[in-house]
Amino acid sequence: MNKVAKCPAESGTYFFGGKWKIRILFTLFNKKKVRFGVLKKVLSPVTQQMLSKQLKQLTSDGLINRKVIQIMPPKVEYSLTSFGNSLIPILISLSNWNDKNSKTINLKLNKNFDENRIR
Repeated sequence: MNKVAKCPAESGTYFFGGKWKIRILFTLFNKKKVRFGVLKKVLSPVTQQMLSKQLKQLTSDGLINRKVIQIMPPKVEYSLTSFGNSLIPILISLSNWNDKNSKTINLKLNKNFDENRIR
C-alpha cells in the first residue's frame, strides 16, 4: 500500500496545491456562489482549460460544490463545501505569514523564482 505523504502537512497541501486553487478558494469564500465566467474574469489570465481542470479537482476532492441550474442556457455555480470552508482559516494564516514576511519572501522570489514549482 502506497502512502500519499509521510508528513501530515504535506498530505494536507495536496488539496490546495497548484497555481490557481488557493485563488479559487478565496474567491469562493469572499463571493459565496460564483459562476465559471466570473471566476475566469477574476482570475485572469487563467486559461479556460486550466480553470476547468482546477475546478474539477477541487470538486472531486470535496472542497467545492458544482451546481447546475437548469435554465436556458444552463448555468453552473460553484461554492465552498463545509470541508472547503474548514480550509479557509489555514489559508488566512498562510496569508498572514506572507504579510508578516513579505520583504524576505519577495527577495527570495525575485532571486529564485521558478514558475514550475507552483504548477
